[in-house]
Amino acid sequence: MQEETNPDVIVDFITGQPVSNVGAEANRQQVERYLVEEKGYRREDVIVDAPIDVEIDGNVYRSTVDLVVQVESRPLMAVKCAAGSLGSREREIVSAARLYGTSPMPLAVVSDGSSATVLDAATGKKTGDGLAAIPTRSEAVNLAQAKPPPSVAPDRLAREKLVFRSYDSMNVNVRGRDS
Repeated sequence: MQEETNPDVIVDFITGQPVSNVGAEANRQQVERYLVEEKGYRREDVIVDAPIDVEIDGNVYRSTVDLVVQVESRPLMAVKCAAGSLGSREREIVSAARLYGTSPMPLAVVSDGSSATVLDAATGKKTGDGLAAIPTRSEAVNLAQAKPPPSVAPDRLAREKLVFRSYDSMNVNVRGRDS
């Protein structure tokens, strides 16, 4: 007897768990594979749907970052997997990289699975185009040992939170979000 398959559900490459195949999920699977198979990251280096809580005026906005890549327990790279224009998602992922965890991450990446834009999270400036521009794990180890980027200035922090929430709340066809 042949096992029935559901095309609306796929197995996540990193977690091994079933996920709904909606939105940019297929693109995320390509990015996950690329990070592990081509860039040398370990599965445990990649957090899928990393929770992020942003407090704005006493209210907590809860969401997730598609992928957070960490080395030596230090988050280094926030990744947004997009189904459309990469440019339209750059500001969102830069904000996420600045707001996630206890200190800003050095890099923000937006990818459609076949291309990518790599950004310096502190400045928001593009540092590279294409999947090849994503640092390898050994390059990330050097990043982990470097001085972390400066914290976001308090007056700018409130604006960053609003930017993240504004862009993130426009995401449709995503799974596991509790806003």
